[in-house]
Amino acid sequence: MTDFSSDVEASIATVRAEVAGLHAELVRYGLVVWTGGNVSGRVPGADLFVIKPSGVSYEDLAPENMIVCDLEGTVVPGTPGSDRSPSSDTAAHAYVYRNMPEVGGVVHTHSTFAVAWAARGEQIPCVLTAMADEFGGPVPVGPFAIIGDDSIGRGIVETLTGHRSRAVLMQNHGPFTIGSSAKDAVKAAVMVEDVARTVHFAREAGPLIPIPQDAIDALYDRYQNVYGQTTDDRR
Repeated sequence: MTDFSSDVEASIATVRAEVAGLHAELVRYGLVVWTGGNVSGRVPGADLFVIKPSGVSYEDLAPENMIVCDLEGTVVPGTPGSDRSPSSDTAAHAYVYRNMPEVGGVVHTHSTFAVAWAARGEQIPCVLTAMADEFGGPVPVGPFAIIGDDSIGRGIVETLTGHRSRAVLMQNHGPFTIGSSAKDAVKAAVMVEDVARTVHFAREAGPLIPIPQDAIDALYDRYQNVYGQTTDDRR
């Protein structure tokens, strides 16, 4: 059994509960089917993160079966849930946490419209003020990568480093989102599916009207720095 300080133990318990609960939001917003998709959250004050077990139904997810991993993606022995296999995307999440220390949460979904853009290897153009607000421009496409090692994680980091978007469409796979917390990353996952759907329908109806870059910049700055009461309460 790994010995953690009382503060780290408390942080792990808090993140377990948050991550377990946030998976219900993926179901609520129709972002996943069957057992696909996952949410993870970094544990404050420790080189650890919490992620769901592989292949477990969403209705069976609970704080006690969330899995604690180190930043190499290795399950921490002796912790609750350590007898289970973690999500098949664990290596990707771990790579993001190792290389993007500002990231506190990572989400992967198979949401229909975002996956459709990923299947075409096409970024979502910034033609909505909501996109300018949330993503600061287009939602980019990451490279094709096979699940199982950290290839997907490398693609996420390479694509989003220096980019304002908190979402990436991994080619032929689907969306991954990052955030300052697990909740923030889930919000980005909800938003990327919303704009993917709207822009798809708009393009079917006629030509898209791009938003000028200076307007995108102004909208992004207002939303990120002025709008709402706190960072997590916007909209």
